[in-house]
Amino acid sequence: MSPTSVPERLLRSSARQSYDPEVDIDWDAPVDPTLWGMQPERMSLYGTDLWRGLTEEQRITLSQHEVASIASVGLWFELLLMQMMLRDLYDDDPTGAHMHYALTEVADECRHSTMFGKSIAHFGVPAYGPPQRIHTLGRLFNHVVRGPSAYASILVAEELLDTWQRDLMKDERVQPVTRMVARIHVLEEARHMTFAREEVKRQLEGISRRQLILQQTLTAQTCVMVARSLVNPLVYESVGIDPREARRRALGNPYYRETMRWMGEKPLAFLRENGLLPKSQERAWRASLLLG
Repeated sequence: MSPTSVPERLLRSSARQSYDPEVDIDWDAPVDPTLWGMQPERMSLYGTDLWRGLTEEQRITLSQHEVASIASVGLWFELLLMQMMLRDLYDDDPTGAHMHYALTEVADECRHSTMFGKSIAHFGVPAYGPPQRIHTLGRLFNHVVRGPSAYASILVAEELLDTWQRDLMKDERVQPVTRMVARIHVLEEARHMTFAREEVKRQLEGISRRQLILQQTLTAQTCVMVARSLVNPLVYESVGIDPREARRRALGNPYYRETMRWMGEKPLAFLRENGLLPKSQERAWRASLLLG
């Protein structure tokens, strides 16, 4: 298989099927107050005493804030992703399919970021993003993470959302706009994940032992940062719950921990298979909740 065969195939797929969220989503559709922002069973407080103390209306409200948090963290990471990819392309061949597909992916991510922003605005809830400390750390990591760890981190973030959204987009309890956003993202991210896997494997070829340890460490730390940021504790204020107490309950909630493990199952298997999740890094990965 030639090194350009995967990018060429992905370019053809992009040409055949891509969406324009500006026209493919009905942003003027009314928000149905009886429908969820996301699947209740996947919410961070589901099954806890705090959950049982909420009314159905409060649970639906919280679901809209949690999905807005996840979308805004996805948007934040896509901005980091695009910067990492563009730096990676700085010395690439502008006539080759590798660069052409990578630029196509960046264009996809621009549309996805706009789509996430519009979806948050549609529900009239805050774009929480990650906690301020993580937002600041993101700037540092964006300048440090390079090579296989960059594409491994991209893959993990994309696969987390992909697993969650594949489940969400089929759930008729969820708002139609949220389901359509998920459908578009799932279709186009499938190509991005294929590209990320190929880049991880390609860039790991011939890497030194010292460099491999660095890439393992950077991958783990970046993914912990992303996974632990998905639900900003400030979302709990929307239903009158103390953010610190709710955060503590969520992190110990077996239902939420199982959801995070489920979301991380596929990408972590890939990382382990390709030497980026050694036993020496398992403690960090457990902190992300993705390893169970």
